[in-house]
Amino acid sequence: MGTVTIGVSIAVPEPHGSLLQERRAGFGDAAAHGIPTHVTLLPPTEVEAADLPAVETHLLEIAAACRPFPMRLSGTGTFRPLSPVVFVRVVLGAEDCGRLQQWVRDASGPVARDLQFPYHPHVTVAHGIDEAAMDRAFAELADFEAEWPCAGFALYEQGVDEVWRKLREYPFGGSVVPPQGGHPDVERGTIASR
Repeated sequence: MGTVTIGVSIAVPEPHGSLLQERRAGFGDAAAHGIPTHVTLLPPTEVEAADLPAVETHLLEIAAACRPFPMRLSGTGTFRPLSPVVFVRVVLGAEDCGRLQQWVRDASGPVARDLQFPYHPHVTVAHGIDEAAMDRAFAELADFEAEWPCAGFALYEQGVDEVWRKLREYPFGGSVVPPQGGHPDVERGTIASR
């Protein structure tokens, strides 16, 4: 069957997702239209195609144990000079994303892996383009704001054309979204019943 390249992420909803994708393309990032706007939980990872059912079961179990949480994006940041990336910052929901990505990559699961850099949830808006365009992305999106209740995540596969396509969505098992402006469950460490 061979291998496939997968990723797990939280989609940035409309209209924000399309707006940031168009802005990314406008800054000259050729990959913009092949990558839905997202917050990564599992970066591109090669797995055996035969292992996909086990991956899906693993993700279903994680999602079933979680509850929705508020997400807020605000302003820009960069990983330069370490990595040629400009991003929109996750200012609410970052701890929740951190826990989710740890569970997805858990050593006992089917997609256990180490990361090249420490996990830092973000939404990429420019990657690997010239410095002037990176500077423009950083400045022009500095006032960007978006907020929504995160109610799940999705599994994606990268095609041979390098376009990422959604394979399946994983809605969270809970239905209560905590009030904006704070997330008491994160402070108590009870975002999920795991």
